[in-house]
Amino acid sequence: MSRDGGSGAFRGWRGWLFATIALVVVYQWVASRPLQRRPGVLAPDEPVQTAPPSTDPVDAGHGYKVIPRAHFSATVRVLARERYYIDPLAPIAPVDLAVGWGRMSDSAVLASFDISQSNRFYYWHADELPIPRGEIESHSANWHIVPASAAVDRALRRARPGEVLQVEGSLVDVEGPDGGSARTSLRRDDTGAGACEIILADRLDPVGG
Repeated sequence: MSRDGGSGAFRGWRGWLFATIALVVVYQWVASRPLQRRPGVLAPDEPVQTAPPSTDPVDAGHGYKVIPRAHFSATVRVLARERYYIDPLAPIAPVDLAVGWGRMSDSAVLASFDISQSNRFYYWHADELPIPRGEIESHSANWHIVPASAAVDRALRRARPGEVLQVEGSLVDVEGPDGGSARTSLRRDDTGAGACEIILADRLDPVGG
């Protein structure tokens, strides 16, 4: 009995696996690479927050409930995107978007910043501030997105830095299956812990090309 056939089949299977992994990695890199934008404000308008149509709890799946606090709509530029897998919000809010509007959607301004996300926070650094700190803090934010539909979930997972998105839904508080909770921010000018918006997104649509 020849032993070479089995080892050859193993090598072939291993090569196919490595090739598949490489293709997935390349696809994810291409799909998530930042879009290049010319200078200019891409999202000039302030987010709009109004009273919610209802404050009744909504079943978000996985034993979670969300409680609407305000209706919310905004057009924003994606500054960064981070996927989460194992933290308490991950079952219903798998992706955070760091976003900017006003001058924080202008490539000429954003060129001064290093932007990152981790542990459900958004971080920025600039050696010299191109605009006042207060404007940076009131015109950018980190959003925990709870997709309200499969279509929104797909759009969220495809979102890329540099993309302009129109988001509509509700600012919500979250009650988890283990008794834990998370509260959404209801202000645009707060910072630090508790300053992130939690958005039950009914729509998440790309704007322009």
